Amino acid sequence: MSGVPTSQGALQSYVDKWLAVQPQQRVALAFVDPAKYPGHVALAAFEQELLAAAYGIREPQVAIGKLNWWAEELSGAAASGGRHPLTQALFADERAQAIPSERWLAPVLAAMEQLEQGTAADFAAQIAAAEPLHGGLAALETAWWFGTGAATERAARLATLTHLLHALRRLQDDASRDRLPLPMARLARYGLSRGQLAQSGEARDQAIQAQLADLCDAWREAERQPGPLSVFRGLEASVAGRLARRAARADDPLARLQQGAPATGFGLAMTAWRQARQWRRLVG
Repeated sequence: MSGVPTSQGALQSYVDKWLAVQPQQRVALAFVDPAKYPGHVALAAFEQELLAAAYGIREPQVAIGKLNWWAEELSGAAASGGRHPLTQALFADERAQAIPSERWLAPVLAAMEQLEQGTAADFAAQIAAAEPLHGGLAALETAWWFGTGAATERAARLATLTHLLHALRRLQDDASRDRLPLPMARLARYGLSRGQLAQSGEARDQAIQAQLADLCDAWREAERQPGPLSVFRGLEASVAGRLARRAARADDPLARLQQGAPATGFGLAMTAWRQARQWRRLVG
């Protein structure tokens, strides 16, 4: 991505990592000018860094070490301005000072706590386990974009559901992990062992479709909750929700999930434009 105003090439590398994971956000940047809103982009890149530490590091002690570093960094950033390129970009903006320190730290602490979690008992327990991290990030983002008084319920729940959908897409890759993308009740209902998750079969397809049905129901409920969405969150949730609905109707739901959604196109641009229009109307 071009246009992020920084003399630090390191900052650009973190933004590029975020866009590699969420390529559709390149469309959103047409409506959120990085030259005018560098902190908005830096916050999205910070979220990706935290999620990479929480989920992308196989060795728990290495993950704890990285998350501890972020906790220390954010604890002192208001006074020092930070050491990390993302922290420096964020705390150069007065918005960062207006957000309480506990809101900055909440998702980092939640990421540490969930490293010890195993597979959830049921779908409700999955939401409860994932929301401290993903809802905490959404609450931080909402405060940045709309102020600390803005309601966060809708953003928090949609962020959590988007994560659960992404975890389901990685079902085969994560079948050997302690925390599985399908809850224990779902595995028992369809007679699935851990080993069977990596192999296609009727029982696995039925379990995935049942998980998708719960996700789609929860998505509709989340959309009725209060609170605004950032342009990035709104676009991500819209794309993910549409993918969940299409996969739920597919004969091979996992293949449809893994096919993903297009990163460009008129529909994507229109969604980003609508999200940007709502954001500008709310912030004046």
